[in-house]
Amino acid sequence: MLKLKSLQIVPNRKALAQIPAGKVLINTINAHSFNTAQKDSLFAEALAKGDYLIPDGASIVKACRWLKAKSQPIERIAGWDLFTFEMERLNAQFESEHSGTKRRVMFMGSSERVLSLIREKAATIYPNLDIVTYSPPYKPEFSDEDNQAVIQAINDADPDLLWIGMTAPKQEKWAYSHWDELNIHCHVGTIGAVFDFFAGTAKRAPQWWQDHSLEWLYRLCTEPRRMWRRYVIGNPLFLWNILKEKGTPF
Repeated sequence: MLKLKSLQIVPNRKALAQIPAGKVLINTINAHSFNTAQKDSLFAEALAKGDYLIPDGASIVKACRWLKAKSQPIERIAGWDLFTFEMERLNAQFESEHSGTKRRVMFMGSSERVLSLIREKAATIYPNLDIVTYSPPYKPEFSDEDNQAVIQAINDADPDLLWIGMTAPKQEKWAYSHWDELNIHCHVGTIGAVFDFFAGTAKRAPQWWQDHSLEWLYRLCTEPRRMWRRYVIGNPLFLWNILKEKGTPF
């Protein structure tokens, strides 16, 4: 069972710049993933043992404060914030180094349609980045052959930045379970919905909703069929899980 009190969580956006170069796994945590981890031991282990964990939810920030947790993040860091920070940094590195070789960014996950839109948009916004993509099969569980094909594609690409987008908890568990098989040297982020946000196939909440910690409500209003269980049931469940943790020793 995952305990919020003992997790090491990135405190703010500025701290993203302090993540060292090299092979680093960066996951996100929000109320939904915290709830899911209470009944999925592999997911809980993946979140707890990844290299960095960012608080993708005001609820996580507030709960850490209330629990007097080991980590005291001071602001929400959305998956989108991580994405734009890493992409802009890599794009700028090419310009500063005056190198003729573009940095390679790999997007693994989602459909070929979404990946095509990502390649098209990235060519305009991040012209110094070479974008490669891989769309894995759409199935609940990958076969051994599927896993090896994905691993081979990533290793062959040898990216300078890798994004994995297969929705939680699948993406985090996959990255964690196959970490030692990935012969890469870069930051790896599990960012789920950001693939669709960047591609334009899903719309992120307007800035006002984001600033007032209501992005979850915007998603519920715009996608009620898909999101009602996550928020209508999930939000009270998160409060219950935090109350239970409050009553347990550190």
